[in-house]
Amino acid sequence: MKKSDFYFELPEELIAQTPLEKRDSSRLMCLDRATGEVTHRVFSDLAELLQPGDCLVMNDSRVLPARLMGTRETGGAVEVLLLRDLGGGRWECLTRPGRKTKPGTHLTFGGGELTAEVISVADGGNRIIEFHYEGIFLEVLERLGKMPLPPYIKAELEDSERYQTVYSRELGSAAAPTAGLHFTRELLDKIAAKGVRECFVTLHVGLGTFRPVKEDEIEDHDMHSEFCIVPEETARIINETKQNGGRVVCVGTTSCRTIESFASADGTIAPTSGWTNIFIYPGYKFKCMDALVTNFHLPESTLVMLVSAFAGREHVLNAYAEAVRERYRFFSFGDAMFIS
Repeated sequence: MKKSDFYFELPEELIAQTPLEKRDSSRLMCLDRATGEVTHRVFSDLAELLQPGDCLVMNDSRVLPARLMGTRETGGAVEVLLLRDLGGGRWECLTRPGRKTKPGTHLTFGGGELTAEVISVADGGNRIIEFHYEGIFLEVLERLGKMPLPPYIKAELEDSERYQTVYSRELGSAAAPTAGLHFTRELLDKIAAKGVRECFVTLHVGLGTFRPVKEDEIEDHDMHSEFCIVPEETARIINETKQNGGRVVCVGTTSCRTIESFASADGTIAPTSGWTNIFIYPGYKFKCMDALVTNFHLPESTLVMLVSAFAGREHVLNAYAEAVRERYRFFSFGDAMFIS
C-alpha cells in the first residue's frame, strides 16, 4: 500500500494546543467498523457504550519530565531530551544545538544540581550523555525536567499532570498514551459500576511514535521498538473476558499494540514482557482487540494506518473527513473516537 493512501487534508487550526478544562468533556465520535456509520457523543458517554462483561485495557505508563534546559561550559544554552536509559547514569539523548554538544562537552542544569558530560555520538546523531548527581535521578528529574510535548504543540502546558493519564504509575515514556487523557476517576468508577473490568499493560512510548513514514510503500517502513509488559492479572482478565463472550476494549494504540504483539491466534494471552516493533496496517488480522478508544491521528502516520487496519481505510478516511467538517480537535489534546 502507498503512504499517500492515508493522506487527508487537516486545517492547522484544528490541532489542539491545550487540553480542555474537564478531561471527559471532549467530543467522542463513534464509528461502527462494520457499516462505517458515524455518530457524535461526548467522552463521558463512554460508560453507556461499554457493556457489562467487557474489559478496558489501559496503558499505565507515565511520562518522564525528560526535557532538560541547561548551559554548556562555554555559557551557551543547551536543551537535552532523554530518550533511553542505558544504565550507570548514561542516557541516549537528543540535544540542541547538536553541533555544540560534541563528545567531551560538559553540561550543567539547575545551577549545578545536575551535571553531565557528552560521552559519544550514537547512530542517527543522538548523544550518549553521562549524568552526575546526588540522590535519586528520577527525583532530580522531577524537580528540573519539563514535559516533552509533541512537536506540533507550540503552547506551554500550565499543569504538567494534564499530559499524564489519571491512572499513570510506571515512569518511562517520552510521550503520553494520549487516548487515556480523557478519563477521569469519576468516569472510571462509573464504568466499573456497570460491570466493566479494567486492567493495565505498560508500554513506554518512545519518540519514534512521532517519526514520519518516509517510504512510499508502507511495507518498507522500519517500525520503532518499544518495551512493554503484560502483567499476570491483565492476562487473566483478558482471557476470562474472551471466554465469557465480552469485548476486549483497548484504550489507545499503545494498548492495542501491546496485546496484539503477544496474543495467541485464538486471542488468549499469557503474562509476558519484552520489546515490540509490531507494525499494524490494513491486511492485519486482529487476534485479541474487539473495540478501540483512540484520538485523531496525523495524516500518513503509522497510527492512522493501525486504525484503518481495524475499521477499514475508507471508513476511517470518511470519518476523518466528517471530523474536519464538524471541527473536531485533533491529536494529543484533541477529541476521541470509539471504534466498535
